[in-house]
Amino acid sequence: MSELKILNEGVRYSHGTVGSLSGFDGKVFVKDGLKETSCEISFGMLAPGQMVPFFHSHKENEENYIVLSGCGLFQIDDDVFPVYEGSVVRVATNCDRNIKNTAQQGNLTYVCIQAKEGSLNSYTMTDAEITVRESKI
Repeated sequence: MSELKILNEGVRYSHGTVGSLSGFDGKVFVKDGLKETSCEISFGMLAPGQMVPFFHSHKENEENYIVLSGCGLFQIDDDVFPVYEGSVVRVATNCDRNIKNTAQQGNLTYVCIQAKEGSLNSYTMTDAEITVRESKI
């Protein structure tokens, strides 16, 4: 199973890695390691024919799945649909979900972002402001 490795931290940031996604294996949650306070992010990998071993739902948090590689089927309650590299699936609270790798070869690798449903009040430029700073990169 892959693990989160903390690379560096500052007072206002955390920087980690799960390593190469081509060699990624299993499931890694990063919230605790990165000291996240607004969401939970996890990386998941399913081998050919494998699916998450259980259905689950959340009471307060919606989930957003981003498929990084591979293909498979996603089930939300009784709806089933194909997913593949580049797919993004939002799943609301209080419904069952699961994902399966249906490929003969190649892993299904995905990121899941979990955050409180209905909590996003401002975003992108409604939450950001352009600042002036000397670039050191």
